[in-house]
Amino acid sequence: MSYFLGIDTSNYTTSASLYDSDSGSIIKQAKKLLPVKSGERGLRQSDAVFHHVQQLPRIIDEAVSGFDGELSAIGVSSRPRDADNSYMPCFTVGLSAGQTLSRVLGIPLFTLSHQCGHIAAAVYSSGREELFSTEFLAFHVSGGTTEAVIVTPDEENIFSTQLVGQTLDLNAGQLIDRVGVMLGLPFPSGKYVEELAEKNTEKINVRPTIRGCDCCLSGVENICKKAFAENRKKEYISALVLKYIEKTLDTMCGNIIEQYGKMPVLFAGGVMADRLIRKTLKDKYGAHFAAPEFSSDNASGTAILASKKYRKENNNG
Repeated sequence: MSYFLGIDTSNYTTSASLYDSDSGSIIKQAKKLLPVKSGERGLRQSDAVFHHVQQLPRIIDEAVSGFDGELSAIGVSSRPRDADNSYMPCFTVGLSAGQTLSRVLGIPLFTLSHQCGHIAAAVYSSGREELFSTEFLAFHVSGGTTEAVIVTPDEENIFSTQLVGQTLDLNAGQLIDRVGVMLGLPFPSGKYVEELAEKNTEKINVRPTIRGCDCCLSGVENICKKAFAENRKKEYISALVLKYIEKTLDTMCGNIIEQYGKMPVLFAGGVMADRLIRKTLKDKYGAHFAAPEFSSDNASGTAILASKKYRKENNNG
């Protein structure tokens, strides 16, 4: 049996996952949100690092609880994305833990990007394993990233990514959290904003701000602030921000396909757990999505990619 441990210490969540490559299944994933004080919209990197140091030992212990096999390798998210100068201090906590475990156990360590882990988790949980061997368009939409990349099979790295669209200001999840905190909702605010939006009965028309294949999201924050100052219902403001993101992603996707050609479309990242946003994109593009538990930050994708890299290096396909 071949087992692989994945570790991810993002700006939002401490996570670890155990993957069985023989059965092709995640045995267990464990994760815990970083604590954010009420009314605040995130953490400083120094605070994120501190909380990861406190939480990671317990999260790894939970992921391997009851496991009596032997690990073949470890995968860890060491950077936000596969790009020059891509760096965030919070990922050093997981990297340090992975390096220590690798040395103590005498097994390989594979360093991967947080974004590639998200994409791999979405491929796995959507049941579309064939995407690992073909070109496709992937959106990574979260609190820290709003990007579209063309994913291409890569002999050495399993797949490579080419950035083709991105936000020019706020990230989608960042926008949702800012509006949610303004409305008095807990952070992160995604599920609470969605719950309110589902109760909205007012008609909403939005016109996203698009620059080619890129987008701008800061304008809708100002629109939501104005609506809040005018005492518009929280349900309406919540539906407004989600509809704006939906239309933004819809327009970006259409523009990218027009420029680069038709290809399968996959959406990953915490924002894409939102049911209201997903429906239009699924109906219009036949898009695939990560299962909700694999949409938010998780270490399952890093474990899966570690397995695939290990097998390639050992000539097992």
